Amino acid sequence: MSKIKVAIIGIGNCASSLVQGVYYYHKAIEGEVIPGIMHTRLGGYHIGDIEFSFGIDIDINKVGKDLAEAIYTKPNNTYKFCNVPKLDVPVVRGMTHDGLGYYLSQIIKKAPGPTADIVGLLKQTKTDVVISYLPVGSEEATKWYVEQVLTAGCAFINCIPVFIASQKYWQKRFIEKGLPVFGDDIKSQVGATILHRVLVNLFNDRGVKLERTSQLNVGGNTDFLNMLERARLQSKKISKTQAVTSQLKYDIGEENIYIGPSDYVAWLKDRKWAHMRLEGRTFGDVPLNIELKLEVWDSPNSAGVMIDAIRCAKLALNHGMSGAIVEPSSYFFKSPPVQYPDHICREKTENFIKKYGLKTKKRR
Repeated sequence: MSKIKVAIIGIGNCASSLVQGVYYYHKAIEGEVIPGIMHTRLGGYHIGDIEFSFGIDIDINKVGKDLAEAIYTKPNNTYKFCNVPKLDVPVVRGMTHDGLGYYLSQIIKKAPGPTADIVGLLKQTKTDVVISYLPVGSEEATKWYVEQVLTAGCAFINCIPVFIASQKYWQKRFIEKGLPVFGDDIKSQVGATILHRVLVNLFNDRGVKLERTSQLNVGGNTDFLNMLERARLQSKKISKTQAVTSQLKYDIGEENIYIGPSDYVAWLKDRKWAHMRLEGRTFGDVPLNIELKLEVWDSPNSAGVMIDAIRCAKLALNHGMSGAIVEPSSYFFKSPPVQYPDHICREKTENFIKKYGLKTKKRR
């Protein structure tokens, strides 16, 4: 059984939770039920089969460190649930482009020196899958890294709301290179988007006419600090809004829906508070309103989803699949190439795993 070699762009809270999660469960017993994981062994690959080849960042406090040390380095402030041992996996200097916005530049100093040879490192380490955890709004930086991935010949998982897997231009580029791409914008295990989608589908299933809805999110991680720069928010708002409106059978009007970040509260750290309201009409045009608040540690909430996405990406590589991989993307991401109701996304992903999973020979 080969390992899955993974490189990570952006060693922030999400990377921290992912690396912690792999080592927290790397010896999980076969068939063990793990919160946020579809299968301990997915398509033949155990969680412990994931290995990290190198990390990429621009922060002077992270570049040059071992990945196991960098994931706990400030401004990272997520929940620590695992002590990761030294990995002998370096964090190298990446390309900045538009990856460092105004507010992040107040707390992050760029590491000196040139950008590392990303293509060379990907080839040298025989990396299978590259994950992008770049900050929201990193349009040019994302495209630059995609070009490196295409040249090096790796699968790409786009965790941020810059539209790659959902765009025909990039789908074509990955098809031409014979490589798979997954995305866009990672869903959480139980996050604001999935909860909002479930409530919208509940309204649909029970015949409630949704008239207005809103989702206001606050948090204290660098993602929320970065999003104070409203110019960086366009793709994020589109992604989160489409994830919800795609479940509606009718148009409620742009003015009747607001979904997006609201503000940065430093002392929340990596916790997120999501405040949701849905207003609708029931039988007899009688009003029905729902208000709720969700509180989560933001980054661990998506780490299990990413572990499953990585293993599906490896299955796609094994079978020479290319372009956007629709089934798992629909389940793992907010803005996939095709939107389905969540129960159908899950079913399609399970079928994908059964179809492309490693086959073991039966004993006679």
